Amino acid sequence: MAKFFIVALTVMLAMQLYVSWHVYRLLPFSAPIKIAVVLLMLLALCCMVFQFKSDALPLGLATALYEIGNSWLIIMFYLLMAFLVLDIGRLIHLVPPMALKSNAVTSMILAGVMLVTFVGGNIHYHNKQRKLIDLTTEKPLPRPLKIVMLSDVHAGFHNRRTEVGRWVDMINAEQADLILIAGDIIDGNVRPLLAQGTALELRRFNAPAIACLGNHEYITGLGKALDLLHSTGIRILRDDTVSIGGVTIVGRDDRSNRNRKSVNQLMHRVSQEQYIILLDHQPYHLEEAQQAGVDLQLSGHTHRGQVWPLNWVTKAIYECDYGQWRRGKTDYYVSSGIGIWGGKFRIGTDSEYAVITITPARK
Repeated sequence: MAKFFIVALTVMLAMQLYVSWHVYRLLPFSAPIKIAVVLLMLLALCCMVFQFKSDALPLGLATALYEIGNSWLIIMFYLLMAFLVLDIGRLIHLVPPMALKSNAVTSMILAGVMLVTFVGGNIHYHNKQRKLIDLTTEKPLPRPLKIVMLSDVHAGFHNRRTEVGRWVDMINAEQADLILIAGDIIDGNVRPLLAQGTALELRRFNAPAIACLGNHEYITGLGKALDLLHSTGIRILRDDTVSIGGVTIVGRDDRSNRNRKSVNQLMHRVSQEQYIILLDHQPYHLEEAQQAGVDLQLSGHTHRGQVWPLNWVTKAIYECDYGQWRRGKTDYYVSSGIGIWGGKFRIGTDSEYAVITITPARK
């Protein structure tokens, strides 16, 4: 973990240096103003680093560090892409060199594009998408089953109690038979949830709520995460199963637990006569669910990259990084998440929940 942190910090510093140098050269201001802008950018990066000491800071300051630092990380990434494009354009003589040096026009265009991109991305994040999925099964169900599936709530410093409560109201309005959550309910720290009373909102689900764990529950600290989750009334399945409403829910522990059971091991205790739903946070090795006879696997984790063009990266990593998928007789849905990690921007991806109706086929 320490080695990963050092590598990540080195990469961020390199990005910051490249962006800061180009901003300094581009802005049509005096040297003191340029230096002040660069120092503000450096301060935003420091917020990203200091947030890891949030437990020792006042809650309001810790929240501000999270919001500023993580938002800046995404903004810096987009500035990096913009300056790389401009540098390539300069090298192939499509962009005149003077366009990148003390140029008011380029500065205004770049600032305008960034403003529209991130204001639009923030608005789109708050506009939750409702995905409708209709499935049929040959297995016996007493009646059509309506499920609301969500993942990646990431409740914490940025997705606070009021916002989580709004999502609960949206889900309750569906009048579902069952609510299934595919991991990452907690963002990475229980402190803001305890201070805000977020667990009280999660207790308001008007249907049985069942969840598996995600990697962020392990990042939070498994003991602390489980204590808080148990106070919500949500049933947490860790390599365990439960039958309800004519279906069997299999909840697999997150792959952060290297000793978790395989899908095949979990299925040994499950009757194939019932419709089987597997909750597995990270959508790796989808063939395991197919081979074990799972009817429907629900996953999250990928966020579909969260912002473009990172959705290209997740598409290259996963067999299915988002949406509906099918392998043999097994259906899959990988959600891009109702919440988000880091800055509240959705650019080229959606924040969503899925409404799944499973209908027994007529004989």
